[in-house]
Amino acid sequence: MIDIRFEDTYILAVYKPNNMLVHHSAMANNQLEELSLVQLLKQELGIKYYPVHRLDRKTSGIILFAKQKEFVKPFQDLFVNNQIQKTYYGLVRGFIPENGKIDSPVKGRDANVHKEALTYYKRIKIFSIPIQVGPYKVSRYSLVALQPKTGRLHQLRIHMNKISHPLIGDPKYGDRFHNRMFLEKFNIDSLFLHAKTLEFIHPFTQKTHTLTADMPKKWEFICTELEKIQI
Repeated sequence: MIDIRFEDTYILAVYKPNNMLVHHSAMANNQLEELSLVQLLKQELGIKYYPVHRLDRKTSGIILFAKQKEFVKPFQDLFVNNQIQKTYYGLVRGFIPENGKIDSPVKGRDANVHKEALTYYKRIKIFSIPIQVGPYKVSRYSLVALQPKTGRLHQLRIHMNKISHPLIGDPKYGDRFHNRMFLEKFNIDSLFLHAKTLEFIHPFTQKTHTLTADMPKKWEFICTELEKIQI
């Protein structure tokens, strides 16, 4: 069932679960049999909605849809012009610094040209647990808030990897040994990246909105488990 977080005349903000495509594309032509979020909206609500932006298939969180095609561009312009504040939460390997920024180019969607990319981060909490991964008897993790100022493909996943704090559960840019431990010890192999909030001034009503998506249940579970065994 679709979890609607906000709705007005122009847009619909919904919660996208982990492991669901926003829409099918040439990049995901091996997943054509999967039900996309666009298809689910049409199926449940009987109306076609237009995605304003995208989230990776493995990322959960808040996402905007326009109710009419002509409403898409004014909202997309918020993203293009950096007039929307996006905050993601991630669980990463190691103790990340309290705050900082990553200003490092990443490849564009054509996977050939590198484009400028900027991400700010702030550490929220740290965990140190007595589970050995590789040569280290103690494993360390950080819960971090991430604010991308650009919207490159896999930007946050790549940036976390570049500073040696890869996201847990990331099959492409992550640490396979820690990913395996989370699967074996906690039975979780999902990517720990969640689009928590969007803050913006509505281009039609000029009202300020802060739209939020609650953390997935698995996050509550894993944080409780890490807290429980922390040393």
